[in-house]
Amino acid sequence: MATDKGESLWERLERPSPAPRQTLSPQRIATTAVAIADAEGLEAVTMRRLATELGVAPMAPYRYVSGKDDLLELMVDHVYADLRLPPGLDWRQSLRTLAVRTRELMLQHRWLAQLSPQAKLSLTPNRMTVAEQALAALDRLDLDADTMMSVFRAVDAYVHGAMSYESAVSALISEQSLSDAHELRTELAPLMMWHMQTGRYPIFQHYLRTATRKDDTSWQFDTGLDCLLDGFATRLGI
Repeated sequence: MATDKGESLWERLERPSPAPRQTLSPQRIATTAVAIADAEGLEAVTMRRLATELGVAPMAPYRYVSGKDDLLELMVDHVYADLRLPPGLDWRQSLRTLAVRTRELMLQHRWLAQLSPQAKLSLTPNRMTVAEQALAALDRLDLDADTMMSVFRAVDAYVHGAMSYESAVSALISEQSLSDAHELRTELAPLMMWHMQTGRYPIFQHYLRTATRKDDTSWQFDTGLDCLLDGFATRLGI
């Protein structure tokens, strides 16, 4: 992300290197950093650890990234390269496919839900490509520019909100050394029972007693997403 300190990472990387191609490259840096984060979490990704895994001098990665912020942008851009829409989809298929694939991406790279606000909003080339594809699908509907962006951001916010909750549950299960969500509910049962015994939450109690998809996160995600898309279709007449 560009700052008042000067040009952005992407502006620097666009310039041809005056030196011959080196063994180290932005692609190799990103691949290695993502592998560390996938295996051990975002906190394990440091410039020193990165240099060690790359087998280079501690300062070598700084030829491409100025620090941790640049590195996170490079990582985000690297994984978002996998998000592409097939041709021939209508607006709903495009947004739905993009949402589902983003969820899959965030399940594969759990650290995406833990990024700082700056990293989450980073304007990387591959993230811009994702936005462009979504907006292109909506542009065919003759919507005004503000409405198109609102629809796109609403879907994006739904995905990241759903995954923030799902990631928090997963992190809590891991921190408590539990096996799954069912075991987590067992741990929380005494507190939940106290709440239910107050009689203040009859609908929630009905959910607890009758719901059959408490652990079906894919179904929950898809259902919420379809409700959102149905709402757009009805509101906008598309």
